[in-house]
Order: sequence, then C-alpha cells, then structure tokens
Amino acid sequence: MSQGDSLGERGTAIAPAARPAGTGRPDAPAPAAAPTLLVVEDDPEVRNLVSTALDANGYWHLCASTGREAIASAATNSPDVVLLDLGLPDMDGVEVVRAIRGWSKTPIIVVSARSEDSDKIAALDAGADDYVTKPFSVGELLARVRATLRHLSYLGEAVSSPRQASAQSRFEDGDLRIDYDAGVVTLSGSEVHLTPTEYRLLCLLSHNVGKVLTHQLILREVWGDQSGAELASLRVTMGSLRKKIEADTAHPRYIQTHVGVGYRMLEVGERG
Repeated sequence: MSQGDSLGERGTAIAPAARPAGTGRPDAPAPAAAPTLLVVEDDPEVRNLVSTALDANGYWHLCASTGREAIASAATNSPDVVLLDLGLPDMDGVEVVRAIRGWSKTPIIVVSARSEDSDKIAALDAGADDYVTKPFSVGELLARVRATLRHLSYLGEAVSSPRQASAQSRFEDGDLRIDYDAGVVTLSGSEVHLTPTEYRLLCLLSHNVGKVLTHQLILREVWGDQSGAELASLRVTMGSLRKKIEADTAHPRYIQTHVGVGYRMLEVGERG
C-alpha cells in the first residue's frame, strides 16, 4: 500500500482481510515515545487500510468499531489523537465527539463520507478539531495526523477563549508576534495597529492554532453571546485583519478559510 492510496466510500474494496476492532498491535507494548491513535471505523476494509498506514509510519494505534467501544477506549487508554467516522452502527459520531469532550481535550479528526457543510459544522461545533472527507489519500490523512500532533502543545481546552488565561504570554508564528500581556501585535518587527475586535479575533485564532473554528463559535467568542452579530460582521472584520497581517490576501499565509465552515490559524510552513 502506498501513501497515495485513497480511503474510499463505505463498501468499496480497498484492502484485504480486516484487522479486528481492538488493539492495533496486540503482540507488543506501545513504545514509550510513540503517539497512540484511536481509530474508530466500523467498515473493516477502511479500518484495515488506516491501521496498515499507521503501522507503516510508526504510530501505535487502537481500533473501535462502535461508538460505545470508542468512548470506552478513549476513557481507558487516553489516546493522543482520535480518528473518528461519523456513520457508526450504534450511535452518531457527533455524539461520540460530545461524549469524549465531556472529560477530554484529546484532538479528534473526523473522517467521514458526509460532505455537507451542515455535517462539518455540527461535528466541529461539537468539539472535533479537524474534518477530512472521504474519499481522500492516505498521505493527506497522515499529514493531518502530523499537523495535529504538532499542535498538541498549543491546544488548551477544546476551544481556548482569549477571555481565558493563557499558559503562554507570547505567540510566535513566522514573522507574526503577539504579546498577550502587553496587547501588542507585530509583523516583521513593526507594530500592527488593530481594532479591539480584530485583536480579539486574532487572539482567539492564535490560541487555537491548527484548529478549525466555526463561524458560530467565533461570533460567540469574539462578539459575545448576546451581541446579535451576523456572519457579515465576521467577514468584514476578517477581511480587515487579513489586510493588516497578510502580504497577499488572495493567498493567505496565516489564516485559512474553510468555505461554509469557518477559519483556521496555520503554522507558517503548513498549507492546506
């Protein structure tokens, strides 16, 4: 299997015999330095493909084929990342996200054939960190896993609000610097003058670098629950912010748009 193989729709013949749900490699203990991933997928062929790809790239993994198995495994094994299908036989994957979020901030990457914006928004609003639509390449999935593991050091709660205390007083991303204590933003050493709303928006994104934040969540966190702000306000503010920190707003370096869903702060060097 190559990393260019595609993860197909349910029922597509992709790989030979399936690995049973449970421990990915039951014959040996997990290496101390190896990240542990929980693969939640009821299609045995897809589960086997993902398991093989993780094995080949040095990731220890566990498998679950139902929502209840996934919740129990997440609680017992504390994986570093969860790869979660939404179409599970006993419960919807969004409910699994909510259940895990009840006690854990473990990053959750949804892997689903559901491609409607409403499905993506529901999963992300429930607490998922990323959303990958089937079919897609195994190489892309592994890249998302690597990016998520890099971002673990930045993640606080499922969503870290700028109104919450930050463990770090400064944020650095390429030429962009934010001094949270001083309330100062600089780009290539020059101060960037932001409005209070632009600053709150930038802080929210930077506290959740690598995480897709939905429009509704951003409106709630930046404008407040009772503000009545609409999507148009967010788009105008985002456009203004990008003009101040992006050299080319048509090809943004720092803030990525997820059309119909929301926005994500990128680490410089990460694209897509």
